[in-house]
Amino acid sequence: MKIGVIGSGHIGGNLTRRLTAVGHDVTVANSRGPQTLRSLGGETGAETGTVEEAIQHSDVVVVAVPLMAVPDLPGELFAGKVVVDADNYYPNRDGDIPELMDGMASSRWTADHFPGARLVKAFNTIAAQHLLENGTPPGTPGRIALPVAGDDPDAKRMVMDLVDAIGFDPVDGGGLDDSWRQQPGTPIYLADWDADGVRQGLVEARR
Repeated sequence: MKIGVIGSGHIGGNLTRRLTAVGHDVTVANSRGPQTLRSLGGETGAETGTVEEAIQHSDVVVVAVPLMAVPDLPGELFAGKVVVDADNYYPNRDGDIPELMDGMASSRWTADHFPGARLVKAFNTIAAQHLLENGTPPGTPGRIALPVAGDDPDAKRMVMDLVDAIGFDPVDGGGLDDSWRQQPGTPIYLADWDADGVRQGLVEARR
């Protein structure tokens, strides 16, 4: 699969490492330009490109940037793409965003900036180092599970398959408006629970 990764920080960089390791064709981009990604490209074999190239050349695009940077991305280019929202809202970093302060799920806010995208929330509940190091084969006892939320069943299934491929049990987290249940401050955030634990944690989440 052709996968674009926008963002080369802890999560974006480690997703690039894991996705290339299982054989996907990855193009990684960031706001600073391809010249700043030579080391990551050399390490992983990923292509480096502009944000526009990473979107246009890919079937699936992972967005792993500070949430405050989402409005700066070329939202119109995401139309029709499966877009994985790996972001979290941290007010101390991202500032006051009125809709999110009023309780809107951050993935819904992101989807509103990418009209026509098939947005799926995933990879936002696990520490970056654990994402890189703690994946295990299917059936491993205690395998860490990651929730996947989205409104498009086919897009969600595609992302759940990616979660499984890099070593984690995917758990259906419901629709985008349910994805607040996997945001920072909820029981499953950074918990590294197995599938049963994640399902229970989603149920027990409170605003």
